[in-house]
Amino acid sequence: MSETYIRSTKREGDGMLDLLKLAVTEAPGYAEIRYHRRLQTAIDARNGALKRVERRTLAGAGVRCLVDGSWGFVSTTDVTREGLRRAIAEASDAARAGARLRREKARLAPARLGKGEFIYQTCDDEPDIAAKIEVVLGAERRMRASSPLVVGSIVIYTEYADEKYIVTSDGAEAHIVDRKPSFHVFATVGRGEERETGAKGWGVTGGWHDLMRKRDLNKMVDEAVNLAVRKLDAGYAKGGQYTVILDPQLVGVLSHEAIGHTVEADFVQSGSVVKDKIGEKVASDLVTLVDDGTMRGAAGMVLVDDEGVLGERTVIIDKGVLRNYLHSRESAAAFDTVPRGNARAFTYRDEPIIRMTNTFILPGDSKLEDMIAGIEDGFFLKEMGQGGQADATAEFMFGISEAYRITHGKIGELVKGITISGQAFEVLKSVDAVSSDFELDLGSGHCGKWQPAKVDAGGPYVRCRVTIGGRHE
Repeated sequence: MSETYIRSTKREGDGMLDLLKLAVTEAPGYAEIRYHRRLQTAIDARNGALKRVERRTLAGAGVRCLVDGSWGFVSTTDVTREGLRRAIAEASDAARAGARLRREKARLAPARLGKGEFIYQTCDDEPDIAAKIEVVLGAERRMRASSPLVVGSIVIYTEYADEKYIVTSDGAEAHIVDRKPSFHVFATVGRGEERETGAKGWGVTGGWHDLMRKRDLNKMVDEAVNLAVRKLDAGYAKGGQYTVILDPQLVGVLSHEAIGHTVEADFVQSGSVVKDKIGEKVASDLVTLVDDGTMRGAAGMVLVDDEGVLGERTVIIDKGVLRNYLHSRESAAAFDTVPRGNARAFTYRDEPIIRMTNTFILPGDSKLEDMIAGIEDGFFLKEMGQGGQADATAEFMFGISEAYRITHGKIGELVKGITISGQAFEVLKSVDAVSSDFELDLGSGHCGKWQPAKVDAGGPYVRCRVTIGGRHE
């Protein structure tokens, strides 16, 4: 495989970029124009049938103007000079109308702006849609054939192929191209009235072959079926406080859902649990947690955000101490800091809002086998199951897909029906071992903060204390 990663000066003769640059000069104040073209593909095979093959194209421009400290936003599919002129006029009028009612005037922090081409793609031959359909159908057939207990089989492939041009009146001139494919696999097995499900999902920024290299599709099908079958005979755990080991995916879920949202500056301004806690100890010394849109190939890779700001690493927690929130240009001005590429919009019809990209805990120096050996009575937990929630207080509850007892330092039998809960920062304070292993493993789905966003999350294996929810048979 060869990789193309371009971060360079503008290619001469780029008509779209020239059109947006001309249009933005006609705005009365600050203006941002974002052209976005997306080709979205979905292939869904389930229970012996091809349920959906869908290819959708959307294209248009989002125009945002800041006038008298107030925002106006308009989206349009008329990406001509006249169409953009009308959109700018309408957005400016909306901003002026809002300015009369807005008490606090919005300001923009200075930022490192994207200028040039930001293209991330692999150069492998991309299969056509027919070949992808055959792979999806083959994986679904394999699932049904793998066990007579299979009663439900789902294999879903999705892909976003995006091209953006972002121009701002203060200097951003970026052309961005990337592709984000993902797989979801669900195997449901049954015996009598009992049902159990095994699920696998993964995603990347890159091409089809990058996705297939990250995980072997057939192996994931087999693992999903095997897990579901084993759950049929698994027992239940007794609830209580336990020392556990979280795998990289669960570390990612905790990092994103229970920690990451609390440090998004708009939630901080609304009173999240970490408001006014910069510089305070919030986790174990072993915990350094970051958000980084520049991680190559990760599903949340964002080289330039939708305000035209260059993606950078934000150190949220540094050796247990809270250091930074995540910002847009507006919130960064309010907090007297700098934005690092966390303002994102799902389509051209959406305004940029503060979002995570790839959120993870950095690896430590412990060996996983030593971490397991140090537990007398606990659990080894893998992957998120069905159900879960977290809130602005960092209280969380997550279902667990795969859980094993640990007794006297050895992994034992599979148990099912487990949930974990707690206050995320208290859990991070209890961390006493962090492995040298590392993986980003949450790239298959979307974050759903008012509008979807592709993200990734993960980390090492982490040993900590949580509350286990379980029951007896």
